[in-house]
Amino acid sequence: MTTATVERDDYDNPWKQILEHYFAPFLAFFFPTAYADIDWERGYTFLDTELQQITRDARLTRRHVDKLVKVWKKSGQETWLLIHIEIQSQDEAGFPERMFIYYYRIYDRYHLPIESLAILADETVGWRPTEFATPVVWETALTFRFRSVKLLDYLPWDALEASSNPFATVVMAHLKTQETRHDPEGRLQWKLALVRRLYERGMERDDILRLFHFLDWLLWLPDELTIRFWETLQAYEEEHHMTYVTSIERLGIEKGLQQGLQQGLQQGLQQGVQQERRYLIQRQLTRRCGALPPEITAQLEQLTMAQLEQLADALLDFTGLADLEAWLQAAQ
Repeated sequence: MTTATVERDDYDNPWKQILEHYFAPFLAFFFPTAYADIDWERGYTFLDTELQQITRDARLTRRHVDKLVKVWKKSGQETWLLIHIEIQSQDEAGFPERMFIYYYRIYDRYHLPIESLAILADETVGWRPTEFATPVVWETALTFRFRSVKLLDYLPWDALEASSNPFATVVMAHLKTQETRHDPEGRLQWKLALVRRLYERGMERDDILRLFHFLDWLLWLPDELTIRFWETLQAYEEEHHMTYVTSIERLGIEKGLQQGLQQGLQQGLQQGVQQERRYLIQRQLTRRCGALPPEITAQLEQLTMAQLEQLADALLDFTGLADLEAWLQAAQ
């Protein structure tokens, strides 16, 4: 069991969601200088439509976690933050150039001050890009600098555990997902420990649920360990009289298990996990698009699990119900 590979480490979706929920804590944790210079009383705006227009024709072959956010500095200046989270297992030579491409496309279109920030979530200790430079021909050259931070730098573990910032939990989950890629049993124990930590720190119910969704999506477990996880978590919640997670999230699993009792435990478990995933994706769609019409809900019920996973990625760029309707039409 301990030598098996835990498949489907999907980092992108949970990072995008948690960044939207906790944007101010994100900056406070990773970029405190920028955080201190922002006028938070004026609020901030995610510029998803503007970023889509920039990247749609950028001819970049991979999807990454990118966010464009409008903020106001304390000086009164409007500033756009281009946030890029690079999530891959090894360094990439083209990454600094991609940061520059994003920067100049945004500047060329809008002519506003832009600050480029990068999170390096890879596992290569020595890879720390901070600039892109063009070669000098005779007199002309260009150097583009950006700020990057490395998740590996946020160790030791004790400092993360002591932090009350939600992104301490995010970093711990990400690092343990990488560390336990070939250790399902170890991942189960860390997932339980990190979820218990949410309760032990006395977080509000909504924060517990949001961070739980991040942990649950990132620290994916094989089917047989998923049952053990939910059973252990249910016992813990009942012991502490705080059934925040299991009272809601186990409904999908239990429904699938009940439907599959006549077909054997393994098939019932698979149905339960699928039902849970379908339920979570529909909740995310409701937050993005508002109340879903019955005909849309019926279409969602007909999607395969492969299509649902594709939808889970696409929905993060939706701005309303029209985007969902267009996606469903294309998926037919």
